[in-house]
Amino acid sequence: MNIRGNEIKIFSGNSNITLAQKIADGLGVPLGEAQVKKFSDGEISININESVRGADTYIVQSTCDPVNDNLMELLIMIDALKRASAGRITAVIPYYGYARQDRKAKSRDPITAKLVADLIEAAGADRVLTMDLHANQIQGYFDIPVDHLLGGPILVDYFAKKQIEDLVVVSPDHGSVKRVRAVAEKLDIPMAIVDKRRPKANISEVMNIIGDVKDKNILLIDDMIDTAGTLVNAAEAIRKMGGKEIYASCTHPVFSGPAIQRLKDSCIKEIVILDTIALPKEKEMDKIRVISSAPLFAKAIYKTFNNESLSILFESTEG
Repeated sequence: MNIRGNEIKIFSGNSNITLAQKIADGLGVPLGEAQVKKFSDGEISININESVRGADTYIVQSTCDPVNDNLMELLIMIDALKRASAGRITAVIPYYGYARQDRKAKSRDPITAKLVADLIEAAGADRVLTMDLHANQIQGYFDIPVDHLLGGPILVDYFAKKQIEDLVVVSPDHGSVKRVRAVAEKLDIPMAIVDKRRPKANISEVMNIIGDVKDKNILLIDDMIDTAGTLVNAAEAIRKMGGKEIYASCTHPVFSGPAIQRLKDSCIKEIVILDTIALPKEKEMDKIRVISSAPLFAKAIYKTFNNESLSILFESTEG
């Protein structure tokens, strides 16, 4: 349909209701009335309890753990809004799950990032608003507009205010080099790269550090922290090479498996994360600082609703 409505309505699945509420508060609108439950056999049950006819609707839902439940909630809610004659439906996906399989790395591999894109389109979404996709090319898997926000500027603002002396920003692997280079340029500081090889999934082995980290304070940056093996190994290698205080940051705190215990036991002083994935109580710790992405998403939704350019949001979180 893709016809802009005359009012904004924000709805949320169960993945990150707190973030959805903050986005709604930032826009000065109430969170939409919807019930997202399960039938006794485990099927998802969605009830939209207010009119959306002709409205510009936004569904805030990260497809994080439990990934399949959260993905189905998103798809069914899109279908419900479409059948209720919403003017335009935007899937706001702070964390886009199934993104790591974005190409055929070996024979008979699926490309799940493309499959999920197809499902979202088939359900009836008119637009997608997301943040820090694991691979930029995922935008091209959609035949509808995709606005790809960056979490980096939020993290840059935070560390710029800390004014840490002798700071070097480090990529924990080759995949984050572009992201780290952008942060280094913004903060006007040197960068380094951890060169590693991965014997098998979720197991990494640090091989070498490219750049000067001796007697420097370190900022490790990645798009996500999953099992934290890569990050912790990189931090330990840097400490052995003479690094001083070590900070880490990421947009998406997946924190699966042994991640929390690894981070607790690591030499990392502070871990700064965004709230694209809700952090449960059992995963909270003194080392972790959460910064909200809600103001950035609220600005993006406001600009989308008013047909304004979002380009400025890709560069800075100020203004």
